[in-house]
Amino acid sequence: MKKPFKKLKEFIDNKIFYSRKGTLAVLIGSVLAVLFVVGILLYTEGAFDKKEEVVVTTEEKPVTEVKETPKEKSYLDEDILKAITNSGDKVKRALGERPATVDVPDDQLAEYVKLDSCIIGESGGVEVKGSAEGIPTSDDKYYYLFDAAMYEDGLSTDAEPISKIYKDSEVTLKAALNKAAANSRLYRKFFIAVKKDDEFKPVSHASYITNPEAVASHNYGGLQHSSKKGLLVDPSHLDAVGDLGVNYATYNIPLNRLLATSAGGSVAYTYNGVTYYFNGAILHEYDYLFTTLNSKGVDVAAIILNNVSPSTFPEVTHPNARSGSTAPYYMFNASDEAGVNALAAIGSFLAERYSGTGHGNVAMWIIGNEVNARKEWNYMASTDLGTYAAAYARAFRVFYNAIKSNNAGAHVYISLDQQWDRNMKGNPDYDGRDLLDSFAASLRSYGDIGWGLAQHPYTVPLTDVAFWNGHKLVTDSADTSFITMKNIGVLTNYMSSEAMLYNGGVRSIILSEVGYTSTKGDALQAAAIAYAYSKVAANGNLHAIMFSRQTDAPEEIAHDGLAMGLCTTGGGHKLSYDVFKYMDTPQREEHIAFARDIVGVNF
Repeated sequence: MKKPFKKLKEFIDNKIFYSRKGTLAVLIGSVLAVLFVVGILLYTEGAFDKKEEVVVTTEEKPVTEVKETPKEKSYLDEDILKAITNSGDKVKRALGERPATVDVPDDQLAEYVKLDSCIIGESGGVEVKGSAEGIPTSDDKYYYLFDAAMYEDGLSTDAEPISKIYKDSEVTLKAALNKAAANSRLYRKFFIAVKKDDEFKPVSHASYITNPEAVASHNYGGLQHSSKKGLLVDPSHLDAVGDLGVNYATYNIPLNRLLATSAGGSVAYTYNGVTYYFNGAILHEYDYLFTTLNSKGVDVAAIILNNVSPSTFPEVTHPNARSGSTAPYYMFNASDEAGVNALAAIGSFLAERYSGTGHGNVAMWIIGNEVNARKEWNYMASTDLGTYAAAYARAFRVFYNAIKSNNAGAHVYISLDQQWDRNMKGNPDYDGRDLLDSFAASLRSYGDIGWGLAQHPYTVPLTDVAFWNGHKLVTDSADTSFITMKNIGVLTNYMSSEAMLYNGGVRSIILSEVGYTSTKGDALQAAAIAYAYSKVAANGNLHAIMFSRQTDAPEEIAHDGLAMGLCTTGGGHKLSYDVFKYMDTPQREEHIAFARDIVGVNF
């Protein structure tokens, strides 16, 4: 035996016979070490490179019988050796099953890795999971995780990775969330990259966090209701809300009333490292209103409206909406850091305050009003549909993440009017269907979330109360020009299509504003309300209908000739008051029977 092997024998003898008082784990580690040394010695002895001459001899050598005690035999157990062998086999198989390395051309690299999920994990941090058929070649053996601001379209040259992991067919990269801190990642998008040619290059599409509710402290999704009946309430006549049996109420939160410029008389709120101020007196109004409504069994749908002066709070309004508008509300701003921070703070503050903290509860949040009506209700300088939809989708996602990260049960809605698929040349607005498609695709592309739809199926024109008579622009086709209560099934059928589903189910749909004027007679108005409600009650995909309104609005009467209230401006009850009150009760028949002759339908 050559000297190295003699030394090896002495090493083995020492390990086996002089460590018998050690643990089994020590022995296994020693055996593995021995195997490693054997490999090295075999290599240095040239066992893998040359053949040794075999010498045969007939000389007999004395045989010494070695007797092992049972204790000594335990250290040479076959199960131990088998375990070591199996471990080696597993390593060999893992290496053999490792996906092939692929030289991916640069023009195909950007989405080579599929992002399977981007979520807040059980640990409270960000977890990004990706998969690919092969492993792209790069300067090293790692995948890198990057995050980017909502308004950034690519990877900046000075960007630094936030985590890394060995490349494989399936990977999970993790990073801290830092919720509400100055370096929060709650509103950032994530993607995987490799280092190639000494620079980082994305290999996946970007995705935002899709489950912000995972870090919410509250979970209020609304009360249990047997009725879908709702109303735009009059805060000066809340006593009538209980009498009317209202289950859902809409209420506006215009930001020019809510935001304050200084600390005086305000509630300070620090979010993402910035302090914002909210008007204390206005907050007390909302506190009283929402707690009172909740006490009467009413769930609230709050509508967040941007009507702040661009000169006072420029960060809230999109840069392309800060001038030249005659509309009452503007596009929210998620195009820069100040805008994202401001929207996040507003959404977070409101959701935190009105989700079980003693100030009343809001179950539903509507972001903007009739946002497809660009010129009239959600102003932004004229642009193409894709640009407009992306701007709104980004702002919507900020509000969604802010609200859901505080109240997991809340519902968040996009608001559309009755314009559906007009395809009218020169229309300053967008068709609701087109905007909905673009909005949904944008959110889905960067990580789908559970948005809902708040539709306004007014008649065409608004003064035509008898919606059941139809109109040439109102059909039962998916490409109808308008959606009213006559063809409301077109909307729910469209929302039931695969492209619009969320986790396999139909999204929450509410009719957050629809009304009928009494200027052509109280009976006609009352009949329209009763028939419209019956259609909602019979449609399982409609969660609520909020009629406009409890009391006539003087400005609507003066400007549009519309008296849509259940009550006159003086508080007098119209016929529609009792119809609304009883149309979902056992007394329904005696109060809505007259309407069948007017409508011509047995409902």
